[in-house]
Amino acid sequence: MLTKKFFKTKDETEVTFEFNRSDVTKVALVGDFTDWQTVEMKFNKKSQSFKTKLRLPKGGVFHFRYLLNDSEWENDYQADQYLPNEFGTENSVVSTTA
Repeated sequence: MLTKKFFKTKDETEVTFEFNRSDVTKVALVGDFTDWQTVEMKFNKKSQSFKTKLRLPKGGVFHFRYLLNDSEWENDYQADQYLPNEFGTENSVVSTTA
């Protein structure tokens, strides 16, 4: 799940990435905004989901996926769109245009 917070005085958007699946014990966010390096997501007991917040440049389109338990790739089911990748699957896409 994606949640976006737009700032009036900054050229960036705060994006909260959230992933929830009961059989998962570890989730990492991977995207072109991190040069495809993993960002570990913290488990939130209250929402029973993994979350992380990042500030991304306003007006951009960014590809990302979730890496589950260091072995399984998953998309965000509420992404802004999906685009094919070079591996024959699709990436989730988040747009930071207000």
